[in-house]
Amino acid sequence: MQTRPTHLTPTFVPDLARESFEAVMLPHLDAAYTLARYLLRDEQAAQDAVQESFLRALRHFSGYRGENARAWLLTIVRHCCATARTRRRREAGFEEFDERRHSGRIEPATPELHLVRSDASDMFRRAIDTLSPNDREVLILREVEDLSYEEISLAIGAPIGTVMSRLSRARKRMQALVHRESRDAS
Repeated sequence: MQTRPTHLTPTFVPDLARESFEAVMLPHLDAAYTLARYLLRDEQAAQDAVQESFLRALRHFSGYRGENARAWLLTIVRHCCATARTRRRREAGFEEFDERRHSGRIEPATPELHLVRSDASDMFRRAIDTLSPNDREVLILREVEDLSYEEISLAIGAPIGTVMSRLSRARKRMQALVHRESRDAS
């Protein structure tokens, strides 16, 4: 009888390193998925990117020096998402994922899914989709994942001033779209 592994990591990783990796990185799994989902706009692609990110993080965990684990992991997620976007463009003449067009009609099973489908969530999603990938990622890292400017700077490899200007630009664009939609709805 073959048993399934109970840990996330392969058996070739020493137990101490595996336990340390799990203790440090697994608390950031939700943040990794959230970032991947917003950057890739496709649930399955986001899951694949997070899985690849965790494998890369595990493979290079010996290089982790105890700095901000969340920022370190989200940097890896960001790179995996960029790789996935590039691969998708090459493979299929690139077509952005549109949830309404590409998803089947599935009734919400949880309150969270019901909220995602609400009007406010739709407006937020449309506004997010209008942003450039660079603006979108800093906005998600700051407003959804609640990273500091310094953590975002580490995660995207850009100076804090760049982070601040991208955030400002993204917020202004979001505000303008929300204002326009509110005015149109009245």
